[in-house]
Amino acid sequence: MALSALALCSRALLKLGAQPIASLEEGTAEAEVAANLYPGTRDAMLSCHPWSFATGQMNLNRLEAAPVADLAHAFQLPADLLRVISAGSGRGRGVAYRIHEGRLHADPFQMMLTYVFRPAESEFPPFFAAALVARLAAEFCLPLTENTSRAEMLHRIAEAELRQARLTDSQQQTPRGIEDFALLNVRG
Repeated sequence: MALSALALCSRALLKLGAQPIASLEEGTAEAEVAANLYPGTRDAMLSCHPWSFATGQMNLNRLEAAPVADLAHAFQLPADLLRVISAGSGRGRGVAYRIHEGRLHADPFQMMLTYVFRPAESEFPPFFAAALVARLAAEFCLPLTENTSRAEMLHRIAEAELRQARLTDSQQQTPRGIEDFALLNVRG
């Protein structure tokens, strides 16, 4: 089955011991809980880590109107932005910036942004989908079952799934070396 919001929510409901749903608008308590809790839970999970499948880079468009305060330029943020990882004028990091009123303010004339965005559910890798399903089951538990001990257990399971997903994701790239660290420079 292709990943979709409905498929992920149905998996979470099955994990919880509830009946899966055929639609997020079907009018059942399960569908209402899923429709209301899914978007926020998905975005929180995507925002909590710089996932390799949800990280992008782009040159930002500089806006004509300059910031009123202490930074020289304002830049338009991408529409699909969930979280900024770094900003820079060349390699995408190393520049002081501030997010203010939905714009990025910084001194350089050009800006490269590295950020977390919201990909389509069909692009979620299996390790992230499993962590998201576990988190959804934990979030759905209290409104559907009113069982706090089960909800606490599901939250512990979800945290373990998240740790495993982050570990798996972090192994998909070359580890970053330590750069410009004062103690390394002293050693020569």
